[in-house]
Amino acid sequence: MSRVRRASHAGSWYTSSASELNAQLEGWLNQASPVHWPARAIIAPHAGYFYCGACGGHAYRQVDPTNIKRVFILGPSHHVRLSGCALSTTEKYETPLYDLLLDQKIYEELYSTGSFEPMTIGTDEGEHSIEMHLPYIAKVMESRQGQFTIVPVLVGSLSTDKERHYGQIFSRFLADPENLFVISSDFCHWGKRFHYTHYDKSCGDIWQSIETLDRKGMDLIESLNPMAFAEYLRKFGNTICGRHPIGVLLNAVDALKKHSNGRTMSMKFVQYAQSNQCHSTSDSSVSYASASLVLR
Repeated sequence: MSRVRRASHAGSWYTSSASELNAQLEGWLNQASPVHWPARAIIAPHAGYFYCGACGGHAYRQVDPTNIKRVFILGPSHHVRLSGCALSTTEKYETPLYDLLLDQKIYEELYSTGSFEPMTIGTDEGEHSIEMHLPYIAKVMESRQGQFTIVPVLVGSLSTDKERHYGQIFSRFLADPENLFVISSDFCHWGKRFHYTHYDKSCGDIWQSIETLDRKGMDLIESLNPMAFAEYLRKFGNTICGRHPIGVLLNAVDALKKHSNGRTMSMKFVQYAQSNQCHSTSDSSVSYASASLVLR
């Protein structure tokens, strides 16, 4: 077992300089406000920080680190075919700021369900969807450095039944106020290079059509209805790369609702952005959105 996962995307997707990274993250967090907090779960993007760092700051600004002992990170698999969920085989993840320790006890609990498999170190280091959240987690949790662990989970192409199954597994962890869930997802990948060019001309320009489409999905996520979100994906095929981690979260919330005892749950999107405003079919863009789930 390799003990350490390198920060394999540092120096390309984000700066490997600790001082520069710290200043960037502080700047983005300071630009945001705590408008829907304290978050029990957030949805945030995972592209290069040049494109989505500022958007992600709005999600992480909703986090209160005071009582958090564990951070679950659910990221989609971009490079490896996976029909379930996989766990890291390392003991810690490197970041330019400081290393993050994996929670081996929680991993044992997850493995005991028979629903998780190990991922190779090559798969782990080749995937960016989890790594892009590590610097932000290290930053917002810096006051509790050494007092919290992370639980990275690689999420495959799940059926709706499997999303429900994993949602039930994670629901008891979501119920615990000492846990924070980070759901890693970009939104619409639009353009010929993404093989997705849905365009509703009644919305105006292409970029406006993309935003309208994304906001339909965001509204359904805010409704906390996993079946409605799944139907939206079937109808429009929106290329939301973290749709399965989002589906797992929605199903975890749905499972909690059945035993809520008057608890209120509220999801709110706090920021939306696009990498580029598309005006023609030769253009392309990726959308980014940040959201916060509050349980009271």
